[in-house]
Amino acid sequence: MNRRTLLWWGVGCLALATALGAAIVFGFEEPPALDQWWNETVASVRGDWMYGFALALNWIGGGWVAILGVPLLAILALLLARRWRGALFAAICFALSAGAVQLLKQLFGRARPEDMLVLSDYGSFPSGHTANAATIALVFWVLFPKAWTAIVCAVWILAMALSRTFLSVHWVTDTLGGALVGAGVVLALAAWLLPWARQHGARQPKTEAIRR
Repeated sequence: MNRRTLLWWGVGCLALATALGAAIVFGFEEPPALDQWWNETVASVRGDWMYGFALALNWIGGGWVAILGVPLLAILALLLARRWRGALFAAICFALSAGAVQLLKQLFGRARPEDMLVLSDYGSFPSGHTANAATIALVFWVLFPKAWTAIVCAVWILAMALSRTFLSVHWVTDTLGGALVGAGVVLALAAWLLPWARQHGARQPKTEAIRR
């Protein structure tokens, strides 16, 4: 993608997330039918393995682990790969994505489902866990744009989104909003910083061959 395309996709994702939150909170007195149907469906089929899987992702994607642990691991991996520019790009994406999530949570203040299985913070829309997962996934995809990277990233985002509804701490539209926020922040920043972020470091001048 060129810079203009990345910018349009990034801004579009952020605008769509904001519009979705506004439509849900200000346009519906009750959760939309899709949210209610999915919440009831998940509750009816939820098994022990789903609960354990969701709890694991709840720990990975929330609290200090998500705020510090996972981002620092991602940044460390990039530094070990000698991608310090990519590491800085990732750090900026993580910070802005978290800020955007909190801004929308405060703006909309959407109530969470009443049958939550774990405690969570204020504001259901958008899902911070899913936004964080999407941010990490998109950072690695734009830095390493391979088919296998895209597949792994898509599976990671979907797994995190499903885990949030398995625990009934989010409506399904919250997870969609979170994915849009995380992806939007990374794509918008990539339009500005990606060519620089993909460089391994300062270019070394070419040495001239010594003539005999």
